[in-house]
Amino acid sequence: MISKIARYFFNGTLFIVPLVATIYFIIEAFQWLDSRLNLPYPGVGFLIILTVITLFGYFTTNFAFKTFSDWFEQIIGRIPLIKLIYSSIKDLMSAFVGEKRKFDKPVLVMINKENQLYRVGFITQNDLTNLGLQDMIAVYIPQSYTMAGDHFVVPKENIKPLNVSGAVAMKFIVSGGVSGF
Repeated sequence: MISKIARYFFNGTLFIVPLVATIYFIIEAFQWLDSRLNLPYPGVGFLIILTVITLFGYFTTNFAFKTFSDWFEQIIGRIPLIKLIYSSIKDLMSAFVGEKRKFDKPVLVMINKENQLYRVGFITQNDLTNLGLQDMIAVYIPQSYTMAGDHFVVPKENIKPLNVSGAVAMKFIVSGGVSGF
């Protein structure tokens, strides 16, 4: 009887804790934005930020603004430290969203042949001849439960493409394999 109650409790915990944590995070984000913008109505700051980001997205697809953004990036590209930070963040963001997404080719990478050890990752570069590595490709392997990851250069024969979407593979990796395919 007690083991059944304990099992029900833990099953309830598996449902409630992620739900409450998500709601808490959203509420805290709203309150933080509203306090920074000093607005009287809850959530207005969040809506303003969503609107501004969407408008920037609209304008960056417009030819006139695209010319301005290209000019801006040329200026940023001339400032050594700023260029490094800006381009790294932009490349990372474009890897997840936009038309130039990089994490759309999930693969299984053999890490240890003797023990048949594999990791799931994403091909980021198919051709590394400019580095003098003709039979190698670049694979990014995210770490579970973090936004960190490792970048490997591996022989092509150690790669096996997976027949799943990038989003499904990323969910599998970030969840530590708990979410399944």
